[in-house]
Amino acid sequence: MRKRMVAVTTLGCKVNQYESASFVNKFEEAGLEVVPFSTEADIYVINSCAVTGKAGAQSRQAVRKALRLNPKARIVVTGCYTQVATQEILEIADHPICIVGNDNKHLLVDIALSDKFCDLEIYMGDIGRKKEICSLPVKKFTGRTRAYVKIQDGCNNFCSYCIVPYARGRVRSLAPVEVFRQLDVFEREGYRELVLTGIHVGMYGRDLQPRESLTSLVCLIGERKDQVRYRISSLEPGEITDEMLGCMAGAEKFMPHFHLPLQSGDDGILAKMNRKYSAHEFEQTIARIFSFMPEAAIGLDVMVGFPGEDDAAFRHTLELIERLPVAYLHVFPYSKRPGTMADAMENHLPKSVKDERASLLRELDHKKRTAFYSKYIGTTRKVLAETNKNRFKMMKGFSENYIPIHFDAPLSVSNQLVQVKIERIMDQNVFGVMVAGPAGDEENRQKRLF
Repeated sequence: MRKRMVAVTTLGCKVNQYESASFVNKFEEAGLEVVPFSTEADIYVINSCAVTGKAGAQSRQAVRKALRLNPKARIVVTGCYTQVATQEILEIADHPICIVGNDNKHLLVDIALSDKFCDLEIYMGDIGRKKEICSLPVKKFTGRTRAYVKIQDGCNNFCSYCIVPYARGRVRSLAPVEVFRQLDVFEREGYRELVLTGIHVGMYGRDLQPRESLTSLVCLIGERKDQVRYRISSLEPGEITDEMLGCMAGAEKFMPHFHLPLQSGDDGILAKMNRKYSAHEFEQTIARIFSFMPEAAIGLDVMVGFPGEDDAAFRHTLELIERLPVAYLHVFPYSKRPGTMADAMENHLPKSVKDERASLLRELDHKKRTAFYSKYIGTTRKVLAETNKNRFKMMKGFSENYIPIHFDAPLSVSNQLVQVKIERIMDQNVFGVMVAGPAGDEENRQKRLF
């Protein structure tokens, strides 16, 4: 008798990726075979995204693709798009689709395996009233050397362009004891690098009793005796304190790498976005990071074409980024989201203007990456080797400060920390030479000799 087959596809953020890994682990424990989403399966799971209009369209496309691959399959849709556009999903098919809200993801595998028809009253809820985080332990991330650790869910910010607080609810945090239990699992499974992630990571712990903070969690992790590298996903500038930076800089396990959502360098646009800082305060945050971690890689999210962004406002953004010593940019043209405050604003910009501005910022991104990578030519970096599945057929891995380096090495060093000397850059691709293998190689060689 053949195994039942399940296919899972994930759109959007690292939190969704973490949650999908939990689904996959549970399906495997239940005896199902996990297959690619492009193949015929008995069950399809779509972990959807709603952060942009395009993400919503991709979520609908994934449902239609599953229906084409196997019209008789059980289809389960979860994620942010289900929270804000339930009816749009239900109208895609002429037979029941299982809709699982973000606050019921811990039930998803049982729902997927059930023979009963789906009841929306059971699986959807008022996410805004949810007080506790949905617990989804993960054992492994299939095919990955870096794992994500979901420590927090929800957001209280209500930026005027963002649908996420409506889709994810208010801030809810995983208790420190549960965080450490998940860290222990990943350490036993052999992961060498973990990323602390959430919807608004910097708000971690403020809902817990007794009250906790991301700073206190970071300092506790810094005291662990594990041999794991840690990174933190996106942080708001006002959440990066001297105490946090001191704990990170004092513990070698925290990598000098930060990702910050700038969004705009114009104070007027920042106010319209309902962001909680000025361009000057943002610049001060960057300086504070470098005072603790001089080799830090800092990446920025930048949104262009927000309603009312005139030439002067865009120029302020361009000029601010030009003088900031950042390593890379993620550029997003503003996308209308029904239900947000920005959707009802006046002076929406035409697509041509947004595309032109995005192109200028991507050119700046190219300059920033090249300048940052070039600073480290001739230096030797500690790299976590990951995979040789790239167009150069070379091993690739990331340095402590998030430089992606290609180098010749046997596949056996995958998931190992190696020393790589950076030699050259070619069109933003960094190449180096491995000068020392995994730690302990020399010791093991000596043991074999005797």
